[in-house]
Amino acid sequence: MKSKINVGVIFGGRSVENEISVLTAIQAMEAINTEKYDITPIYITKEGRWYTGAALRDSKNYKNMESLYASCEEVYLRPIYGDNHLYKVRKPLFGSDVVATLDVILPALHGTNCEDGSFQGTIEMTGIPYAGCNVLASANGMDKITMKMVLAASGIPVIDYVWFSDKEWFASEDGTIKRVEEKLGYPVIVKPADSGSSVGIKAVHNREELREAVENAISYSKRIIVEHLVEQLKEINCSVLGNYYECEASVCEAPIRSGEILSYEDKYLGGGKGGAKGGVKESRGMHSTVREIPARLPEEQTTFIRTKAVETFKALACDGVARIDFMIDEKDNAIYVNEINTIPGSLSFYLWEATGLSFEGLVERLIEIAFSRKRDSSFKTTSYKENIFNYSLGGAKGAKGAKR
Repeated sequence: MKSKINVGVIFGGRSVENEISVLTAIQAMEAINTEKYDITPIYITKEGRWYTGAALRDSKNYKNMESLYASCEEVYLRPIYGDNHLYKVRKPLFGSDVVATLDVILPALHGTNCEDGSFQGTIEMTGIPYAGCNVLASANGMDKITMKMVLAASGIPVIDYVWFSDKEWFASEDGTIKRVEEKLGYPVIVKPADSGSSVGIKAVHNREELREAVENAISYSKRIIVEHLVEQLKEINCSVLGNYYECEASVCEAPIRSGEILSYEDKYLGGGKGGAKGGVKESRGMHSTVREIPARLPEEQTTFIRTKAVETFKALACDGVARIDFMIDEKDNAIYVNEINTIPGSLSFYLWEATGLSFEGLVERLIEIAFSRKRDSSFKTTSYKENIFNYSLGGAKGAKGAKR
């Protein structure tokens, strides 16, 4: 009898979105069909250590991290192509040090060092198939500045913006402020270029607020983006599933915000730390967001947004599932792409359930896409068989080193 496919679900990470990643992973693991797949949960701590164990699948265990680590096995992957084993850090005196053999990896990671291509590059070194975007798409999707450059060059509408580095700010604070005021005026919104979940983001209405917001954003990122703030704003999200050449859009949603911007609390705590009605409320990741699904929009706006979502996905060469966030300026009904989330919170399963695809079906598709990309990549040339050192090398260094 053929053994089941073993899915390594990797989550956590050295990111301010570590806890949100845990929620996404637990939701995904609950959705996996265990008649077809085995599950190996792998948690990356905020310090960058890797652990596996059954206790990782229960969110209540994360209230006491030391106890959680003690009940799990510390592990690592070797960055050797073709080695898909997960190894114990503490090697046993007798027996194998292999904890599991991973057939495919489902990343449930969010934010810096996780969703930005760093993790994807590590997995590329092993050759293990993995779901979601590759290194390039992840990096471009995570960095809001690069993303907007790519989208604008592809004819996809983005809001006016100014960007600068932390070093530029420190060297010429007044000059940078002048650039922002001349191009955008006020109000504006300040964001770290490569952070997610609304972390470090602030709305700004004057010069003093701008200084404070930039100082805050710099604590999260070395590159800062300042955008025109749409005051009559309606936010719309749409998910896309597939690969860089064939994909489809979900229904649209309208998340409900409590202020000028959609905050961390709006996204993950149902509108505030105490929840919608006050008191303690357990977060369910992006599923906690108060939202309208499907979004009540004119048909032409819905069609435009879903079309631009697919175009965004393809322009950034994405794979797997992503969520594209849009802004509608209700002053003139102009529609802009705000950003893409290449590993969206809760994997945007709620959007696909509303579209007619179950969470289990969504995970199945992601695994299929991972294997398909691996097959496609196997047909590409990665190195030449010829050894150039068997030939006489030209140029000054080659001639100098040649012996006759």
